[in-house]
Amino acid sequence: MAAESFAAIYARAAERKGGEHGLEAIVSQPLPLPAVTALKDDRVLSAFTKKVFQSGFVWRVIEQKWPEFEALFFNFEVEKVLLMSDEMLEQRASDKRIVRNLKKVMTIRDNALMLNDIRLSHGSFGEFASQFTGAAIIDLWAHLKKHGARLGGNTGPYALRALGIDTFLLSRDVEGYFRAYDLISGGLTSKQSLTTIANTFADWQQQSGRSLQELSQILAYSCGDNRV
Repeated sequence: MAAESFAAIYARAAERKGGEHGLEAIVSQPLPLPAVTALKDDRVLSAFTKKVFQSGFVWRVIEQKWPEFEALFFNFEVEKVLLMSDEMLEQRASDKRIVRNLKKVMTIRDNALMLNDIRLSHGSFGEFASQFTGAAIIDLWAHLKKHGARLGGNTGPYALRALGIDTFLLSRDVEGYFRAYDLISGGLTSKQSLTTIANTFADWQQQSGRSLQELSQILAYSCGDNRV
């Protein structure tokens, strides 16, 4: 079965959300590419860390504690985090002001190392990430999974979305659509499935001129249990 046209998806999403005006009011947009290029690495490390800690945990609790995370990890300045010894990280992991999880705390330095490597080769993560547009976004996902710590699955993509970097997300509604139309089978994050999904979003981009972020949201609003 082939994917629907974007026009058909948009019409159904609009009908479910009270019309085009209602739909457009809840669709957000990513940062423009110049703003992505200008992203500071400390904010990138902060976003990665927040999503790592939110994974499998109550997001609201992490949000409430986040100012303490920023303070304890030098506002996520990459150079300072790289100087933190194992002992310092272990001390931070036992601090009651944050969520005490040593394995997740250790990812902060690991991901700082990845960002430093990218800085040396590309200038900054923002400059690096701005190269991955359209269907190539899954290559950025793959880089985060391979070279980062705990940034596989949905964690990396959700961090990119939080940073304003254009990406689709594999939410339950998005996955449900691709399975309902027999566009994918087997594992959601297999190379074949990801390539099919990315290429389908790229086709919708050509049809609509919209960002992956907009398309992902509109697709999710067109199906599932989120009718209003």
